[in-house]
Amino acid sequence: MFAFWVVAGLISAAAAFLVLHTAARAAVNAGSEDPTLALYRRQLGEIDDLADRGLIAQSERKGAHAEAARRLLTAADAGAAPWRVDAGMRRVLLLVAGLAPVLALGLYLAVGSPGYPDQGFKSRLATWRAAEPSSLSPPEMAAVLEAMTLERPKDPEAFRYLAMAQAASDNPSGAARALRRAIELSPRQADLWELLGEALVAQAGGEATPESSRAFAQAVKLDPKIVNARFYLGRARIAAGDKVGGIAAWRALQAELAPADPRRAALGQAIAEAERGPSPAAPLAGQMGAIRGMVANLAAKLEANPGDPEGWTRLVRSYAVLGETEKRDAALATARKRFAADPDVLKALDLAAKTERMR
Repeated sequence: MFAFWVVAGLISAAAAFLVLHTAARAAVNAGSEDPTLALYRRQLGEIDDLADRGLIAQSERKGAHAEAARRLLTAADAGAAPWRVDAGMRRVLLLVAGLAPVLALGLYLAVGSPGYPDQGFKSRLATWRAAEPSSLSPPEMAAVLEAMTLERPKDPEAFRYLAMAQAASDNPSGAARALRRAIELSPRQADLWELLGEALVAQAGGEATPESSRAFAQAVKLDPKIVNARFYLGRARIAAGDKVGGIAAWRALQAELAPADPRRAALGQAIAEAERGPSPAAPLAGQMGAIRGMVANLAAKLEANPGDPEGWTRLVRSYAVLGETEKRDAALATARKRFAADPDVLKALDLAAKTERMR
């Protein structure tokens, strides 16, 4: 703290010196010639030079020369008003320059917190890591998980959880970076490619991009049955103007779903909306119906196979995005009870529950 005040005092003294030095130089040059005269003299010389090189006609030379000469004579006749230095003002200036840092210090001592200890990032990070995950905000959780990736640089799941935290922190760019790293470690996981595509869509404001389509295509290549990636690829084709191709892809996806699968009806609604809609983009209502169907299917899968921690995390996050708080809390309670012995899963679940509702 002492060093801070020394540096602050030196900076204030340097600023005061610059002000006083500039004022002193102005006082020394108070009686110098008006610089306007030199400007007009230089203009006369430039006019003559242009005329000698043939760049302006002699008639133009005479007119420009006369105008510059007239301005020169007017400035010479007016004269430069001398700048008078008031000795009393010097004392006032010195007093103000000296009192400014003193007043700033007094104001800080009165309303600031000079005794408050420094909170370095490392100390805050240690506090967050020791805290209950449910008490952390998404950015704080992202900082904790980013530290975990440094400790576990070869674990793709650590980067997956970091991506979830970044997404919940409204940082799709950070989520995409984390997912790219996870894919480098485990390039054969179709769901990581799918999540990367979704992060890139979010980064682009909900619009499909060539990069997101490539990620979805890679997910489908690794797992031809993957649903979300195929849905997004169909939507991208429709948005690009290939309504026939996009709807055909959706119909193929719909045909592969079981008759009892709720996503089948949701896709049918999306297809109908796309066929009726004047825009080649997939309508929001159809997309939301398909998404709700996918979430319902995930819940059914977890009911049959409840030992999937990643599935529970995605289900909790999905309910949070849809704004279905009761279902979110119920799924969170069930998952926390099942994975009570796994702190990493608990952190991911709590982070997923804090995901903001989609608007």
